[in-house]
Amino acid sequence: MSPKAQRPLTVLHLETGRHLYGGALQVYYLIHGSARLGLRNLLICPEGSRIQAAVRDLAQVLPVRYRGELDPRLGIATIAAIRRHRPDLVHVHSRRGADWWGGAAARWTGVPAILSRRVDNPEPSRLGRGKYRLFDRVISISQGIRRVLVNAGVPAAKIVCVPSGIPVAAEPAACDRSEFLAAFGLPPDAFTVAVVAQLIPRKGHRFLIQALPAILSHCPTTRLLFFGRGPAEADLRRSCAAAGLSDRVRFAGFRPDVQRFLPCIDVIAHPATMEGLGIALLEAAAARRPLVAAAVGGIPEIVLDGETGLLVPPGEPQALAAAVIRLLSDPDLRARLGRRGRELVQQRFSIRAMVAGNLAVYTDLLGEARCPRPAA
Repeated sequence: MSPKAQRPLTVLHLETGRHLYGGALQVYYLIHGSARLGLRNLLICPEGSRIQAAVRDLAQVLPVRYRGELDPRLGIATIAAIRRHRPDLVHVHSRRGADWWGGAAARWTGVPAILSRRVDNPEPSRLGRGKYRLFDRVISISQGIRRVLVNAGVPAAKIVCVPSGIPVAAEPAACDRSEFLAAFGLPPDAFTVAVVAQLIPRKGHRFLIQALPAILSHCPTTRLLFFGRGPAEADLRRSCAAAGLSDRVRFAGFRPDVQRFLPCIDVIAHPATMEGLGIALLEAAAARRPLVAAAVGGIPEIVLDGETGLLVPPGEPQALAAAVIRLLSDPDLRARLGRRGRELVQQRFSIRAMVAGNLAVYTDLLGEARCPRPAA
């Protein structure tokens, strides 16, 4: 048996996110879960990034200094890592140049490569065909993203859908109503509708603001909570002020403890115009919160209309208002959708399922003998 066959399966990951949420957090979960199964993980990441510290006991970290997606140092570092550590495959998790540099480095050195795609932004077909030819497999985190990739010219046979995963507690946390009201300055009789997302145009906060007058006409004590930060905040605040709604909308900022407050929120809304999948929706569903969301991207894979939440057409405030009013007016419906949403997350979106799905792609690419099997 050759020395390479005797050593554990070695995967070189590329993740360029500097903060430990979204895609970077999924990489952490994957490294953690696969390391427990005996994989040897290497990670190229930006020097000083949060994931660098998070995985230092789980993987060999190879931090890189570079200045954006055109900086060739990322590609040079990847080639050097491949030649030194001889990974069995390269798994690229980011864009920001990592997809081009990582794919090119793997192709140059003759190592199989996988790309995870987490967003549903369309790309020019010519660009897609060129970039994705560098990879042996492409993992999409939703069927919605898979459709975007196929439309960009990526061969369907090359794409595998492996949804993101989140940790799910044995039981969701209980709501501390008094703490919740005090934290956000809410009246005792408030109904709350929350959006947990960056304050950027494609998340659709403006549509919920436009829907608010109709919601208030049926549920006068409703308050909106916007968790997150982003460049659209100033415009959103101006819209609230112009409509006389500033006292009905709370800009809560980025809260790392937002999951603590989810059980107290009556409805989670996600009126995005584009969305690859929606981790915030998964976390809300795990907390048994009913969902109202736009039928775009991968959202319908979480928000099953009438089963785990209500779907509305994107960019239509009237439809959004009607769905929110329906839920605020029917506590039994909210409870039923919340229960089924949690069941869906437990069944399809666990970390174990995500790790197993990625390992299945490794197995398909490298062969059964090289890959460990997750426990059933």
